[in-house]
Amino acid sequence: MKKPFHLMAKPTSYQCNLDCDYCFYLEKERFFNKKAEDRGKEKITHMSDEVLKSYVKHYIAGQDSPIVEFAWQGGEPTLAGLDFFERAIKYQNEFAGKKEIVNCLQTNGVLLDDNWCTFLKKHNFLVGLSIDGPEELHDIYRPLKGDKPSFKKVMRAIETMKKHGVKFNTLTVINNVNVEHPVKVYNFLKSIGSEFMQFIPVVEQMEVEKAQPQLIFPKSKTEKQLTPFSVDGSKYGDFMVAVFNEWVRKDVGKIFVQLFDNALAAWHGEEPNVCVYRKECGDAMIIERNGDIFSCDHYVYPEYRLGNVMDGKIHKTVTQKFQKKFGQDKANVGAKCESCEFRHACNGGCPKQRIHQNDDGTLQNHLCPGYKKIFGHMDPYMKYMAKELENNRAPANIMHVASTIAKQQSQVVAHY
Repeated sequence: MKKPFHLMAKPTSYQCNLDCDYCFYLEKERFFNKKAEDRGKEKITHMSDEVLKSYVKHYIAGQDSPIVEFAWQGGEPTLAGLDFFERAIKYQNEFAGKKEIVNCLQTNGVLLDDNWCTFLKKHNFLVGLSIDGPEELHDIYRPLKGDKPSFKKVMRAIETMKKHGVKFNTLTVINNVNVEHPVKVYNFLKSIGSEFMQFIPVVEQMEVEKAQPQLIFPKSKTEKQLTPFSVDGSKYGDFMVAVFNEWVRKDVGKIFVQLFDNALAAWHGEEPNVCVYRKECGDAMIIERNGDIFSCDHYVYPEYRLGNVMDGKIHKTVTQKFQKKFGQDKANVGAKCESCEFRHACNGGCPKQRIHQNDDGTLQNHLCPGYKKIFGHMDPYMKYMAKELENNRAPANIMHVASTIAKQQSQVVAHY
């Protein structure tokens, strides 16, 4: 049986109709040898029909599972146009055989009109919508090209998706500003109808003392520093604890937060399903618009190019020794992390975010203080929910005892 893998597509590469300050993918234009004077003037280009057909054909053939999930991301994938996605569906139907095809689209929502939403509903796309909170928080770092606000266009997209019955979840980047408003952000996302939430902490580095600072290759030896918009690790912990306190009292079983779902899996003795929290990674790669395949969304650099889909050997490409080592390297967390009581929950986090030197030469995750706050706070609640699962009862029962657990926690803190 073939080893399962996921290959997320970036059909428009770095091209986007937003100009988000914190976007780590916009800077990929440097790898397309764009001259400074040409930036922002190029015609939107996307994955050719030849590459698209090869990707769909070989990706489906490379999977032994009965369900094959296609994920379309960017940049902004809707810039490829409806015609592109209609061809994608045509090729999926052509090569699916008896396999079920599932499509997910991550988008900023700006182009989602009635035509788009009719298509998305017809083909059962799940939309992941990027939104950073209410207007005054969202528009800080997510402007349209020309530095115009994008919030109202995103809200229009939400209303259009609701009108057409398109399923959507939300992706919220936690930065140095909205991290101060956890309950406000959480309640806003609930108010717009989001039942599945991802909170994504931004941790990016840039070169020191450059006239025009650029985000930098994670393993570069160049002197680097955190970007101003990066979230403080400890404050990220405070943010998630505050969200958790709302969720655990009111919304378990109704609202699903990715971090909490993965934590419950860990406390239940299972491995989390998100690569960030798994012991090893390397099973989630990306395919660029020209067909090049890279180790990870965060490692689209020449050093991590695995091959090209046009070679027709997709499974061999994504399971090669280099990629296997890439995934295994995540498990090298060092003695400090190994001895942590919450190792099972985060497994050192994403390697890209391991930027602080330990005494033994290993690197510690920038979010480590936050992870300790989050998992330390959630521990008694997760133990209760895990026990409910073991006894075939609903984890949502935690809402009946959450206040009691909180009181017990406060008494322990007061004792010390």
